[in-house]
Amino acid sequence: MSTDHHAMRVNYRHLGQYVGKNVRVWGKLLRFEGNDSAIVEASDGGNITVQWAATTMTDTFVEVIGTVKDHQTIKLMACVNMGSNVDLKLANDTVELMHDPRFYQSMFAPLP
Repeated sequence: MSTDHHAMRVNYRHLGQYVGKNVRVWGKLLRFEGNDSAIVEASDGGNITVQWAATTMTDTFVEVIGTVKDHQTIKLMACVNMGSNVDLKLANDTVELMHDPRFYQSMFAPLP
């Protein structure tokens, strides 16, 4: 199975480990900056710049899918609008479990 489209769920803390790779980030839309980017508060509280976001984000909470450009910037590929009531603490706990070495290889590692 190809992993070309695999996108690991991350938070701000883990973002820098995935530069050049596709990721998914749960967060809260804080504001738009111009016509080509938005600031999203990731599930762990860090702020991430999402490029080319202005026309796709309509809800308070979103899941951003995109390519990591640097430790705080994602180039948007897709956005899932998730409404106005998301438990970001639960989302962050899930992300942290996915990155915990006790679980990663057996549950969340990409398939070969």
